[in-house]
Amino acid sequence: MLPHFVQLAASGFEAAGTLVMALGAVVALIQVVAGARGAQNVVLEFRQRLGRAIIVGLELLVAADILRTVSVAPTLRQVVVLGMIVAIRTFLSFSLEVELKGRWPWQEGRRRPE
Repeated sequence: MLPHFVQLAASGFEAAGTLVMALGAVVALIQVVAGARGAQNVVLEFRQRLGRAIIVGLELLVAADILRTVSVAPTLRQVVVLGMIVAIRTFLSFSLEVELKGRWPWQEGRRRPE
């Protein structure tokens, strides 16, 4: 019973992550177009909003992968694959964070040079 529930929860996280990214892109586009103030600002605002949606979506997808792997007795291969997936998604999240804020996530006090 529990493995079935965990698989269902993992599927829910996976769907939520995908939905957050897709809806985030649409909402970002609508918000930016509705408040368009100049070509350069529009692109920058869209990238900022889309990037945030992607980061949240990636975190939900990582949670789904972790749930799926630990719900059964994982093999060494499954753990290695999970580690690679988490590493890739974490790298993408950090890269997006640096792109959006101009600093690493642990450098909260610093701001992007303008």
